[in-house]
Amino acid sequence: MSFIDKYLPWRQMKALGILGMNKRNGDYISAYNHRSHYPLVDDKLQTKHLAVAAGVAVPKLYAIVEVEKQIADVFEKLQPYNDFVIKPSHGSGGEGILVIIGRSQNGYRKSSGQIISEQEFEHHISNILSGMYSLGGLPDTALIEQRVEFDPVFADVSYQGVPDIRTIIFRGVPVMAMIRLPTRMSDGKANLHQGAIGVGIDLKTGKTFSGVWNEELVSQHPDTGASIVDLKIPNWEQILYLTAQCYDLVGLGYIGVDIVLDHNHGPLMLEMNARPGLSIQIANRCGLLTRLEKIKAIKDIPVSIADRIALAKTL
Repeated sequence: MSFIDKYLPWRQMKALGILGMNKRNGDYISAYNHRSHYPLVDDKLQTKHLAVAAGVAVPKLYAIVEVEKQIADVFEKLQPYNDFVIKPSHGSGGEGILVIIGRSQNGYRKSSGQIISEQEFEHHISNILSGMYSLGGLPDTALIEQRVEFDPVFADVSYQGVPDIRTIIFRGVPVMAMIRLPTRMSDGKANLHQGAIGVGIDLKTGKTFSGVWNEELVSQHPDTGASIVDLKIPNWEQILYLTAQCYDLVGLGYIGVDIVLDHNHGPLMLEMNARPGLSIQIANRCGLLTRLEKIKAIKDIPVSIADRIALAKTL
């Protein structure tokens, strides 16, 4: 049960245009997301291959580990790189992601500053392969990819991690967006359930205007004290274009798209989610349902991405 379903009566949710979990699952995820397309977003490796083929910018893939015997070869493949990210291909909620920011004589340095040994490094990959972090606990694949260096505009509002921008896309139209800011509590990860901050973004201007942290409304970052309000997201039009483009990539009608803003490479698509959470409504202090119903009522959604973005801004 989500925070929204738990604390708001059904009639009040309806009056505020709030989308609850049951309605999201029945009227949008089940109705617009064909199950045969789920692997395209649930498997991050498939997502990355699709994106690269379509010319969608993504973090560079350094190595893939599918079976235990391949772990020993990873160290040689990673020799050219001092920093990188390890993640499970079928992971969710930020679980199993290990961010390495440098090397030391004793091993690898995590984003928190902690040093882990080569043995701990191997053990983490082995845990990924065993399915410890995957959906359903099934055997998984470990992906090792480029670590994003976030844009300096986020330096004062992020703690030891990379912020990402989550946008809900319905029928190819961006509906609502927020930026997720890592905190000390989230261990530098941009995941709300682990303690990151969700900050609403105005679709027209690309400016932030409100935030939620641990289900409480906030206007400052708890670790840095910096304001999280009225922050202008760089490359906003390009970000909107990328998110809308992802609909054409996987053919799912209701998805969440996560974009990171790299200092050197600009916006990069990190991953997609066929079951995006509902906390984005709290961050935006606005219900999704009203906007979704407007888009549902439109018989012919524009084919052009530019026209779909223009439509989004009318919401």
